[in-house]
Amino acid sequence: MSIFLNENSKVIVQGITGSEGTKHTTKMLKSGTNIVGGVNARKAGQTVTIEGKELTVFGTVEEAMKETGADVSVIFVPPKFAKDAVVEAIDAEIPLAVVITEGIPVHDSAYFWAHAVATGNKTRIVGPNCPGVISPGKSNAGIIPADITGPGKIGLVSKSGTLTYQMMYELRDIGFSTAVGIGGDPVIGTTHIDALEAFQNDPETEVIVMIGEIGGDAEERAAEFVKANVTKPVVGYVAGFTAPEGKTMGHAGAIVSGSSGTAAAKKEALEAAGVKVGKTPSETAELARQLYQAL
Repeated sequence: MSIFLNENSKVIVQGITGSEGTKHTTKMLKSGTNIVGGVNARKAGQTVTIEGKELTVFGTVEEAMKETGADVSVIFVPPKFAKDAVVEAIDAEIPLAVVITEGIPVHDSAYFWAHAVATGNKTRIVGPNCPGVISPGKSNAGIIPADITGPGKIGLVSKSGTLTYQMMYELRDIGFSTAVGIGGDPVIGTTHIDALEAFQNDPETEVIVMIGEIGGDAEERAAEFVKANVTKPVVGYVAGFTAPEGKTMGHAGAIVSGSSGTAAAKKEALEAAGVKVGKTPSETAELARQLYQAL
């Protein structure tokens, strides 16, 4: 099993003809993802051959879904066009839209997220500004390198792309059911809580690793959710223990105000919910390994 993405997922790429779209379509195909087409209104009707596979470029997501049965879209569209691309995916009711694009204005992200809610939440949005979703050995929607790890029993949800990769590498001896990079922007689609709930319900995920970072209160809310709803062992890591107070760090979402949003406050909330929290990514991986071996 896995969450959000499996070997039967049929993937289209919005922005397949752009440099990033082409590059990562190549990598996704190499890792075994079933990519069935692309979308670019200006190049509708053309075909592109990537990794020896001829892919039709459709004018719209709706048309691509009708012709190919696609149920996942990975979006590599430049920031100024990204809002329209996501809205188009939502209007077509594609079940999963993975928004890789970085630098989308928060107003635009808030708009398409609200649009998804208003139209009945038929499309799960992951991102924006995220590395995507990978179920190793099954499918890879995004930019996560597929050769870091193999299939296994750990579920990973992370705000940080690079820490996603590090955790997958550190625990490659056990492997992952699914790793979900949710992105670090202030407004995102899928949250820690959404992923925690899905992993709790996934029979093959046995240990959950959750990576957060300073700023906002997403990790505190996730801690409350874990306490009330999650019976599987959860290990946490919060990036930013050494960050100076009041300074905006890296991700747009990492804004600390007073004591709320600090790494220490988040660690405290998670530990109060029974989550073991590592001080470094390596220590966190070791905690996860110990919990897994104790099962």
